[in-house]
Amino acid sequence: MKSLRVASFFSGCGGLDLGLEGGFWIHSKNILNQNWANKKRGNFVKLKSTCFKTVFACDIKPSAKKAWEGYFKRDDVFHLESIVDLVKKAKNGEFVFPAADVVTGGFPCQDFSVAGKRNGFNSHKTHQNQINHDAPTIETRGMLYYWLREAISVINPKVFIAENVKGLVSMGEVKDIIANDFRNINGGYIVLDPKVLHAGNYGVAQTRERIIFIGIRKDLLSQTIIKKIQSGKISLYPEPTHDYKTNFVTVSDAIFDLCEPEQSKDLSHQKYSKAKWYGKHCQGQTEINPNKLSPTIRAEHHGNIEFRRLAKENGGIIESEFNLPQRRLSVRECARIQTFPDDYEFVTDKIGASEAYKLVGNAVPPLLGYHIAKQLEAVWSSIFVEQTDKTESSLKEVA
Repeated sequence: MKSLRVASFFSGCGGLDLGLEGGFWIHSKNILNQNWANKKRGNFVKLKSTCFKTVFACDIKPSAKKAWEGYFKRDDVFHLESIVDLVKKAKNGEFVFPAADVVTGGFPCQDFSVAGKRNGFNSHKTHQNQINHDAPTIETRGMLYYWLREAISVINPKVFIAENVKGLVSMGEVKDIIANDFRNINGGYIVLDPKVLHAGNYGVAQTRERIIFIGIRKDLLSQTIIKKIQSGKISLYPEPTHDYKTNFVTVSDAIFDLCEPEQSKDLSHQKYSKAKWYGKHCQGQTEINPNKLSPTIRAEHHGNIEFRRLAKENGGIIESEFNLPQRRLSVRECARIQTFPDDYEFVTDKIGASEAYKLVGNAVPPLLGYHIAKQLEAVWSSIFVEQTDKTESSLKEVA
């Protein structure tokens, strides 16, 4: 396939960007389709690169820009600016978004998360994440999906992918309102019924569920293809390769080959929260079970980071490690559970551990993004080639 350009909004450290592009190292147990890998090194394999490439990214967090550019090594791609300001500038002719085949955006989830206050559209946080004491407006954080919609309208990609927390599903009509707003972009996108994907079903050693909206431009599709998409004969959602209940990648598979932080040369592994154990009644005070999936890696730091191991008296279950000190997960261990490669540097001389934890916890697991990319690759030609052939035939008739 030819290269396809991606414009990424709310990019964070680039979990979805990395997943869509591929080309990163991962534990061999994370994937069942070994045809996806082109290199092997011990227990790790390198995933093949896809046809997708990020040509635009943005976020308001300076740490996200530093981490993203540190890994992707691309200049003039990541914009440290709010989507609201960028869209306004684009509509005023002060900024031009690059052409893109795909637009992605994980619009902020705090206002829809079960772990948060669930203010939804009535959030009192601004698009710059500041407190707004006035009535909510179109620019407050709970309405940022609208600005993703506007960005899609300006760029007019063939496909868009929007992501949020599973909690969105249980907030009344919120899911349907967002889906319908996306359907009305520029006269019509087919927006598939949003689907909740469990990361554990895709080889990620974590209980993490996210709702995914996928939209496709109607004007580029034949009626035959539209019917196949709407009937489910053509699916843009990836099929599970694992089962989060019976056939999953364990925490042990993901992180137990790592040495202790004190023995590591990796800054992201050396750094971990020193917060004490507060008791079982508090969030983030449990030990990661090596034989199960990890709980969701949260965008938190300090006392909300789960324990890598607990002492026996605090309920620790890893008997073989009772001789080792009680401690919380390191940044690298959180990143491993999220399926980031070890050459992604989160803690640097410019990014502290506290920010690094948040970047990791906010990200889409790259491996989940890779599954989405491989499914898009698999169906792309069958969706768009017929319309292309039809256009070329019409041009020949005119000539």
